[in-house]
Amino acid sequence: MAQVYSVKQINSYIKNMMRQDFLLNRIQVKGEISNCKYTDKNGCIFFTLKDEDSTISVVMYGSDAYKLDFRLKDGMSVVVDGRIDVYVNRGEYQLYAKTVSQSGMGELFKQYEQLKQYYEDMGYFAPEYKRTIPKYAKRIGIVTARTGAAIKDIIKNAYERNPYVELYLYSVLVQGKDAKYSIAKGLKYVDSMGYDCIIVGRGGGSIEDLWAFNEPEVVEAVFNCKTPVISAVGHEIDFTITDFVADFRAPTPSAAAVKAVFDIRQLEAVIDGYNDRLMYDMGKTITDYRNRSERMLLSLKAFNPLVRLNNKKQQLIHMREKLDVSMQGTLNKAKHRLLLLSARLDGVSPLKKLEQGYAFVENDKEEHISSIAEVKQADVLSIHVKDGIINTVVKDVKKF
Repeated sequence: MAQVYSVKQINSYIKNMMRQDFLLNRIQVKGEISNCKYTDKNGCIFFTLKDEDSTISVVMYGSDAYKLDFRLKDGMSVVVDGRIDVYVNRGEYQLYAKTVSQSGMGELFKQYEQLKQYYEDMGYFAPEYKRTIPKYAKRIGIVTARTGAAIKDIIKNAYERNPYVELYLYSVLVQGKDAKYSIAKGLKYVDSMGYDCIIVGRGGGSIEDLWAFNEPEVVEAVFNCKTPVISAVGHEIDFTITDFVADFRAPTPSAAAVKAVFDIRQLEAVIDGYNDRLMYDMGKTITDYRNRSERMLLSLKAFNPLVRLNNKKQQLIHMREKLDVSMQGTLNKAKHRLLLLSARLDGVSPLKKLEQGYAFVENDKEEHISSIAEVKQADVLSIHVKDGIINTVVKDVKKF
């Protein structure tokens, strides 16, 4: 009975056989770099080395990658010096690179540069052809594959920002020989639907995987769109000609959704701010009008005829009180003066003299007689004393 081996035993056996092969332990392989990836963790570089008919996976450890004096990129034509070995866990053989030297530009990369230069010379990249992506897009057309990470990322990020946005997918091929026709057809259809903007793209991949977005059919379809177009092809380091022709280049499909869809939370915050300001302004206006009304009411009360009449009445009462006080004071002063004058008058009164034994003499004409020269014999005189009048006839006049 034949011996049964485990998978690991077979892979380990093949690995051991390769290590014993002199050619595979130090070999130089020429090809074009594709699907190149740098790792942040340990500095390793993973890429595919290809020619027209075949591909091989290449690994370059960080200790060797550190010695490179240039950065590996898709499309480079290089010579890799290293060894062929088996990765036992997956049963895959790989080229483990020790050094990498440039041998020229890869064919696809040359073609890419030629196409890019052609469309740049034709003015396809000119800023004057760029349309502004609407800030508040409600209806967005998406041209990409129905399956894959790109559409999932777009939907997820779009609805996180605005659950009310309307997304319309036109499913297309994004890879292969027919992809360019599928994408161009999708762009023309979506452009005719009157959407606010269009997202066209796919997830990451090698330069071969993304090549459909460098094809003239796709480039010209993007350029001829009347609707603003956001290009979202591959990862941030991937660039296609579609990226340069589009109105906006997003580094990833997720970033395209962020650009196309306005964050409703920001809008709600703005609305809340306006609402707060409106409430403040309304409250202030109401308070101002209330204060103004109160001032006008006070002014109205001040000019009210009844109020003015009451004020005049109070003034009249006050003036009457002042007049009474003034008149009483004047009367008291006059009364006091009268008493003084009466006392003085009483002191010089003829009647007072009469009480002291003096008499007041008048002739029959009621003329005052103060001298003997004013009378003669036989004149009739009236002598006034304190308690009456004595009528007499002058018998004789004697001078002192």
